Amino acid sequence: MAFPLLETITDPAELRQLPREQLHALAEELRAFLLDSVARTGGHLSSNLGTIELTIALHYVFDTPADRLVWDVGHQTYAHKVLTGRRAGMARLRTKDGVSGFPRRDESAYDTFGVGHSSTSISAALGMAVAARDKGEERRVVAIIGDGAMSAGQAFEALNNAGVVDANLLVILNDNDMSISPPVGALNKYLARLLSGRTFNAARRAGEKVLSIAPPLLQLAKRAEEHVKGMFVPGTLFEELGFNYIGPIDGHDLDSLIPTLQNLRELTGPQFLHVITRKGQGYKLAEVDPVLYHGVAKFDASNGIQSGKGGGKLSFTKVFGDWLCNMADTDTRLVGITPAMCEGSGMTRFAATFPDRYHDVGIAEQHALTFAAGLACEGMKPVVAIYSTFLQRAYDQLIHDIALQNLDVTFAIDRGGLVGADGATHQGAFDLSFLTCIPNMVVMTPADEAECRLMLTTAYHHPGPAAVRYPRGSGAGVPPAPTLDSLPLGKGEIRRRGRAVAILVFGTLLTAALNAADTLDATVANMRFVKPLDLALVRELAQTHDLLVTLEENTVIGGAGSEVARALEGMGILKPLLRLGLPDNFIEHGEQGEMLTEMGLDSINLAERIKIYQQSIT
Repeated sequence: MAFPLLETITDPAELRQLPREQLHALAEELRAFLLDSVARTGGHLSSNLGTIELTIALHYVFDTPADRLVWDVGHQTYAHKVLTGRRAGMARLRTKDGVSGFPRRDESAYDTFGVGHSSTSISAALGMAVAARDKGEERRVVAIIGDGAMSAGQAFEALNNAGVVDANLLVILNDNDMSISPPVGALNKYLARLLSGRTFNAARRAGEKVLSIAPPLLQLAKRAEEHVKGMFVPGTLFEELGFNYIGPIDGHDLDSLIPTLQNLRELTGPQFLHVITRKGQGYKLAEVDPVLYHGVAKFDASNGIQSGKGGGKLSFTKVFGDWLCNMADTDTRLVGITPAMCEGSGMTRFAATFPDRYHDVGIAEQHALTFAAGLACEGMKPVVAIYSTFLQRAYDQLIHDIALQNLDVTFAIDRGGLVGADGATHQGAFDLSFLTCIPNMVVMTPADEAECRLMLTTAYHHPGPAAVRYPRGSGAGVPPAPTLDSLPLGKGEIRRRGRAVAILVFGTLLTAALNAADTLDATVANMRFVKPLDLALVRELAQTHDLLVTLEENTVIGGAGSEVARALEGMGILKPLLRLGLPDNFIEHGEQGEMLTEMGLDSINLAERIKIYQQSIT
């Protein structure tokens, strides 16, 4: 495809040289380019199609990178990347050593703040604005945040602070009525009410009736509709927090966006611009189903995503979703909770089947956990479905509100270990370390899909906090039994008997370990539980082998291997111990299998690393 205008733009300074009348054509080219590019590489689509005009307007009005643009989450920054010199790099989006799917400070001077998790933009932008003020620098700082991200507590903590700080900050609320899952909560309803409220619509209907005899006046009134809406919005939440509120305006209308942003750039103090956009704008299939087109694999843009073709492997996420429905059938106390990840966590069928027992609390991980704690206090059985990387955001609630009180909460932790293309912000590299150190926690790592279902039932019946941590995608392909059976708490199993070397595996690297063991003639133990650790099995293996090797898809520091080392020390056993897992650095984006090989956690590298270590201790 040809993009003659877009190809002349290698940085925003060149964009700012274009006549205003050419920006509409540029937006069309940029939209076509992103659709073609993401269809070839995969990535986030509908959110990026929805922010093209806004991105163009921001770079056209503000002197970037001297003026700072701080994007929230980063799902919507592909247009920003294209306009800031990374158009050619989009062909290798989210691949090893390629362009990241999120803003990164070390990738471009235009990426002013690294993001990936939601609701951080206003806090970071306020810090930048205060720094500019204190250093006497004439720069503008803009935070761009979506209505889904605005539901999180940190966003309101930042707004509350910004409203009383003398700094030049512009917050743009990109209101597309959409987060990853459909948005929920009172704030979203409030924003919707501003556009469809009884007061405004009654006034509009009355005006239409009065003006019905004068069609030209009626058309004039309709053209003024956005301005009329503004009469009902100010004086509400954001102005009470100290912001000068403007909007809502059409986020796809460059002729409104650019003059509005130009005016706001000249104002001082905290400013708030409310823009209305549409996810998937310009691509009808994504407009109709923005959730399906939120994060996509490679697809044919002319035909759209084709579902229902091929068998495919059963994913761990699907195992959890099926188990949740089955367990809910047997126990009316079960309540399912997710922080805005219904589809990603496999809860769609549960939400439809048990709507009264399903709670999507929005992008509010801290609230999700304390809400679960309150339910558990009253004898309910909450199950929290959450990604490993997002559980980090609620660590105090996990310790203080749940574990400290030994409350009966089950955690289904998805995306444990390496997640692939989403990169460093989303790798589930730390959960075994930060979970295992918490008193009262039970921590399980299934080796395959069948064991995942068994562990979920085990966690559910345990009368305290218990976590089942499983990876993205599929495992060994072992189909679960339809029953709701449990495992003995804290008991592992021997999967292969060998000599000299014993490999203690925590999780789905079991297959790689078994393959490596065939080369080494090693014993392989599927440990299953990180906590409580099977001390009897550890003792037996230490007494009958010359070398113990622990294997986990978690950072080695503080992980399952550290628990084995601690157990050996406690038993007074001196035995060589090789701990294998993820290194002490943030792991970038790439394909999951490729990354495991790079980390030395595939079967060939495992066998070689163990051989080298054996030689070093003999």
